[in-house]
Amino acid sequence: MEKNIRIAYFGTPEFAASQLEAILMAGYEVAVVVTMPDKPAGRGRKIQYSEVKKTALEHNLPLLQPEKLKAPEFLDQLASFEANLFIVVAFRMLPASVWQMPELGTFNLHASLLPQYRGAAPINFAIINGETETGLTTFFLNEEIDKGAVIKREKVDIRHDETAGELHDELMLLGNRVVVDTIRQIEKGEAKALPQEELLESQPLKAAPKITKEFCNVDWSQDCQTVYNHIRGLSPYPAAHTQLHSENGDTMDMKLFASEIEKCRHDLPVGSVVTDNKTGLKIAAKDGFIHLTQVQQAGKKSMPIEDFLRGTQLVGRWNANN
Repeated sequence: MEKNIRIAYFGTPEFAASQLEAILMAGYEVAVVVTMPDKPAGRGRKIQYSEVKKTALEHNLPLLQPEKLKAPEFLDQLASFEANLFIVVAFRMLPASVWQMPELGTFNLHASLLPQYRGAAPINFAIINGETETGLTTFFLNEEIDKGAVIKREKVDIRHDETAGELHDELMLLGNRVVVDTIRQIEKGEAKALPQEELLESQPLKAAPKITKEFCNVDWSQDCQTVYNHIRGLSPYPAAHTQLHSENGDTMDMKLFASEIEKCRHDLPVGSVVTDNKTGLKIAAKDGFIHLTQVQQAGKKSMPIEDFLRGTQLVGRWNANN
């Protein structure tokens, strides 16, 4: 027996806005959208709307932007829309008083193949750890973060040179279909949610915690593949980071967006910078060199390495040990 679906949608960034658009295109009724409060951003401290808010406004959807998700006034407002299915994509952790509210439950879209890569940064860590596949999972929320019963999983291959930004965009588009398919299963009463314990395999679980500033620093004592994965797994945001030091005591902060591997034996200390100051700059790792191809010096724009070297001459010996 098909159920009449009336949705409350929770989300904030572009990733979530894409799925909201897909839900509306599929003809489902979105009774209310919940997103983060507006906040100032950038040098001008101008008020910025979330991408989900922009989409909601374009479609004239009712909008809630609570500071506190447990506030009685918010809970009363939310209940007044009488939504029977809540959908969460890239939003804050919901209290039980929210996710237990709808008759048909609350499901979340997560950018990994759960139970692997629970946490805030699954796209980044799948690449950082050198995975060759990842995917998307929809699951019903419960008391534990990212541990609810799985409704649907869809696998995606990861290219050997793919960045986190590229994988993000691929998963965002695939998520449009996965979310709509999940709604249809629930609508038709065909959603067979599996406890994540039944999906556990022999390999240990890998986590995807929030990325810290310290984690972004490149460890040049590691092997080339590990460093390469670290750079592409953080590109374009928040971006891998290193600091160049000259023998004269000068320092230069630099974000790294793209690189290439040169596997070879060498006698240089790890972190040594090798450059012709024209077309190339490479840094010594444990088993070869990492050629930097797209960088950003502090206070400047991201640019190809040739443009960087055209404006910055590295005179004397430099190293990249943080």
